[in-house]
Amino acid sequence: MLERLLRPGPRVVAGLMSGTSLDGVDAAVVRVEGTGAGLTVETLGFHSQPYDSALRDALAACVEVATSDVRLVSQLHARLGGAFADVAERALADAGLEPSALDLVGSHGQTVQHVPEPEPCAGVPTRSTLQIGSPAVLAARLGAPVVADFRAGDLALGGQAAPLAPYLDRALFASDAEARALLNLGGIANVTVLAPGRPALAFDTGPANMVLDALVRRLTDLPYDQGGRIAAAGTPDETLLTRLLADPYYAQPPPKSTGREHFGTDFADRLLASGLGTEDLVATATALTARTVAAAVRQWGGGPARVIASGGGVRNPTLMATLADALAPTPVETTAAYGLDPDAKEAVLFAVLAHEWANGVRTGLPSVTGARGPAFQGSLTLP
Repeated sequence: MLERLLRPGPRVVAGLMSGTSLDGVDAAVVRVEGTGAGLTVETLGFHSQPYDSALRDALAACVEVATSDVRLVSQLHARLGGAFADVAERALADAGLEPSALDLVGSHGQTVQHVPEPEPCAGVPTRSTLQIGSPAVLAARLGAPVVADFRAGDLALGGQAAPLAPYLDRALFASDAEARALLNLGGIANVTVLAPGRPALAFDTGPANMVLDALVRRLTDLPYDQGGRIAAAGTPDETLLTRLLADPYYAQPPPKSTGREHFGTDFADRLLASGLGTEDLVATATALTARTVAAAVRQWGGGPARVIASGGGVRNPTLMATLADALAPTPVETTAAYGLDPDAKEAVLFAVLAHEWANGVRTGLPSVTGARGPAFQGSLTLP
């Protein structure tokens, strides 16, 4: 099995991702060959599966310090291994393949804690990150080696362990002719700046779908703002936006990363306490994402020729229109224009990172994370 895993040549790899929105699991089955700028990636199958309400509620409790406990984390770690395997099997079916066709699996898991800056732990300043979704369960179900725990190596070298997408962004989207900004609109929005002759720069800009989804779930019986219709019916409150934009996170220089610890339940509670109506509040949160992305691109992007977006947020036309207005005259495209499904990009990322792990390549980017050197990202579990 190890001989097959480490041999050169193309590999069939399943990539699995679940983001900070806690909305579900994406799985992409790809054929990937080469390394670095010579990578070629062909998507063979893709499946996205929302979490059912019981699993989502359990995860929502798990990520909050006040409602989590070690038994719940342990149980969900095993439970998610099975859930990830289910989605991988459906992506394989979409590709017309059996699990035996897999050379490798790359699984990000579900982030339940991310502490990129030191906090006291038993008397010692400590940084940590935790993604659950048992790779052993996944390997046993699929009968294939699994590379997981992609963030720990960079954190151990003093980095932020996020974002991880810039390795794929640089390999597939860099141009010798122009600067580009790759934008991912997931639970958190993050941007990768690719300028000819310069190291990649990437960081989390602030909240995206995580806050929008939380507000919609609290204010309606809907899981998210489908089609951006709620935001489209409202008007952003400029007074509230001014207060929100004063958050020190936005002015902090890269490297930086954030997540539910900063833009989670407490943040949503503060927005709800504003007293705005549903439509105006969701419109305000939508404008917050667009303006913080635009400000970050202008400050750190070096005048990119275009912004290329991916992630669940590209399916929100109100968010995309608000973003286009905020970034004008810089055009906003999606990765679909370059042959990659915007919904599948992050799952493809973890297939690529697993492939490069098998190639023996250090995929950590110190210019992005601030680590002392390039990290070897991922740990192997055999079936």
